[in-house]
Amino acid sequence: MRAFVLFLMLIAFLGCSTYEKPEKPENLISKDKMVDILYDVFILNAAKGSSKSILENQGVFPQDYVFNKYKIDSLQFAQSNAYYGFYVEEYEVILSKVEQRINADKEKYQKRIDANEKRKLEIRDSIKKLSTTINTNKKDTTKLLKRLEYKDYPDDSK
Repeated sequence: MRAFVLFLMLIAFLGCSTYEKPEKPENLISKDKMVDILYDVFILNAAKGSSKSILENQGVFPQDYVFNKYKIDSLQFAQSNAYYGFYVEEYEVILSKVEQRINADKEKYQKRIDANEKRKLEIRDSIKKLSTTINTNKKDTTKLLKRLEYKDYPDDSK
């Protein structure tokens, strides 16, 4: 029982300890650049989740791509991410900007998809209409040919 009480006191002590604020890194990534980086990370992670082998076959490794694109290293990103992560309100602002950007792209691409679907339907409908017209004209032509008999025409060869 005594060990249990000591264990609870230890947990309470550790649970109530305060976290030290992380020091501001010398090479802190700006908030706007952090938005761009996180946007690319989220997009590439989504792409990696659906087709990792295709990306790797093309020589695209998401982490390396992002680090090279923004000329940062993993330590700089980790330190900046930890720093912004400690200040929850600032990090929420960054993430909301990323979310807005993703939603704007989603709407843009959804409009393109809808326009393509509409165009496909219009083409399908026009083909169907043309097919119906051709079939109708074919029936009319067949009826006309049956009504016309060549013996009714005068013979001009004489």
